[in-house]
Amino acid sequence: MPKFLGECDTITALAGGVGAAKLLDGLSSIVQPDKLTIIVNTGDDCEFYGLHISPDLDIIAYTLAGLVDEEKGWGIKDDTFNCLEMLRVYGHDTWFKLGDRDLATHIHRTVMLRSGYKLSEVTRDICAKLGLRQKIIPMSDDYFATKIRTDKDTIHFQEYLVKRCSSDVVREIIYEGAENAKPAPGVIESIIDAEIVIVCPSNPLVSIGTILAVNGVRQALKETKAKKVAVSPIIGGTVVKGPADKMMRSLGIEVSASSVAKLYSDFLDIFVMDEADAPLVKEVERLGIKAVVTDTLMKAKEDKIRLARFILGVASTFRKA
Repeated sequence: MPKFLGECDTITALAGGVGAAKLLDGLSSIVQPDKLTIIVNTGDDCEFYGLHISPDLDIIAYTLAGLVDEEKGWGIKDDTFNCLEMLRVYGHDTWFKLGDRDLATHIHRTVMLRSGYKLSEVTRDICAKLGLRQKIIPMSDDYFATKIRTDKDTIHFQEYLVKRCSSDVVREIIYEGAENAKPAPGVIESIIDAEIVIVCPSNPLVSIGTILAVNGVRQALKETKAKKVAVSPIIGGTVVKGPADKMMRSLGIEVSASSVAKLYSDFLDIFVMDEADAPLVKEVERLGIKAVVTDTLMKAKEDKIRLARFILGVASTFRKA
């Protein structure tokens, strides 16, 4: 049995976080590497201990390289935390957990950035050194920071997520730098030239929403002739992982698969929901989107591959009006 599908369409995926990494793991198991381009959220990027951290880029690269700590969904499996322990001795705040091998990635990235390389160039170098052949592109080389306004203050998304464990009521999501952020080289072209665009099951507000906030991306999604498929990160009114449900509820957005579909309705062709959300099919289709249901929960490798095959199968039979 061949490892990859036969003649496969060119695919561009919009991604951020653990849910996206799982689906991309499945896609990478059946799609030739040169057929897959992944545009990754960098609104989560931040600086710790003088190092440039790109959480979503690393989650996806580590996953596709077989390095990720699957239990946590991030970081490198079997990593140690000796450096962090010593930083704690020196009195540093160590709430953002960075393993020793993970730190090597951040040091390498920071050295290259300070030498004048762009984030997209650094990402290409990291992927090559990890043996990846898929094209992974940060959404922008420019400054972009996702900030969360709470009742008390405005903080970086990582502080909201990790340090405060998503406990704050979210009053506003601020895409700082969005007005000047240009797409990284290859972002727009990969959307326009794709035959299938997949919006991964990521937080629609702070993973996909950030990518859509970059100048020209949403317009490219409207203009491309690609078949555009999104997978809902909401299953039965809740999330598998992450704070999307808390954030949506705080902002007055109904926590449902159909609410996610509405956020993408100006460009989407097909919306994949879990079987638990079958009653919402007609509501989604009133938005002018084809709605399909399947088991979207990805617990094991077989689940990831099964969902990836389902998405490609639905896209292959869809005929645009």
